[in-house]
Amino acid sequence: MNGIRKKIYGWISQKYMNGCSNYNSLAVRRSCRSKAQARSKFSEHDIPHAKGAIFLSPWSAHKFAREHGFPLCIKPNVSGFSRGSHFPINNYKELWKAALWVKVWWPTSVVEQYLLGRNYRVLATRDDLASVIRRYPPFVDGNGEDDIGILIDAENAIRREMQLNPTIYPIQKSQQVISYLSRQGKTLSTIPADGERVYLFNRVALAPGGVVETIERDSIPRENEELFNKIVDVFDATVLGIDVIFEKGIEVPYTQQRCIFLEVNSRPYMKMHDVPRYGAKEDLSGFYSSMEKLVVADSDIF
Repeated sequence: MNGIRKKIYGWISQKYMNGCSNYNSLAVRRSCRSKAQARSKFSEHDIPHAKGAIFLSPWSAHKFAREHGFPLCIKPNVSGFSRGSHFPINNYKELWKAALWVKVWWPTSVVEQYLLGRNYRVLATRDDLASVIRRYPPFVDGNGEDDIGILIDAENAIRREMQLNPTIYPIQKSQQVISYLSRQGKTLSTIPADGERVYLFNRVALAPGGVVETIERDSIPRENEELFNKIVDVFDATVLGIDVIFEKGIEVPYTQQRCIFLEVNSRPYMKMHDVPRYGAKEDLSGFYSSMEKLVVADSDIF
């Protein structure tokens, strides 16, 4: 039976975890598996987080929206890489569409408040910050001359030159992108003004072409750093990938702005920290070396 479980876990890791790190014990991984577990821990330890609810029926999500308003986020209770997530949701039509499609990924789903701010992934241990990146949906910046299609080609050429692939994906001129542009009154032939930023998708996920920017750790206030370390300690983890949105930015103390912690990742995808599209590439070799020396309990069990 254990042999079968190992094979299944290996298949899940290869198929859905895509080489994610594995430096936490089975007990820690299980305690971080769902969004509901994370929100419960955040609430218990007075960590800023979004109000949310678990739902089976889309009517429950509708009721939550009536009580708390928009914008909202809907996502599977268990998932990774932003799979099945929908945000920001700004009306009931978008809410119902998301509440139905999310069931493809997991039976139970999460609806929660969404903060329009800056999205970060913090790679933290109990006493240090290994790396901090800001995450962006795919976008192009206008120059007043080229249309969006040409700007996408130019951006993809830069990504190839920087050798960001395959971690950072090329931007596709897909129907998904075309539909998203249409909702903004734009097409691939639209010529954006000089300096105008045009977003091509709503999510910060890498698969649709999202990118990352490294954040200088010296720019992060001490109280923010201590809060990240506290979260790792709360989950009794070795290292976590912490997802958080700051209204003004991570360089401002969290006590002076709105911020919401979204979830923690016990098997964070560390590769994206190595291929920033913006900011300086960090040398994380020392951190990786220290992680590889760990003896992780039940590392091959799901």
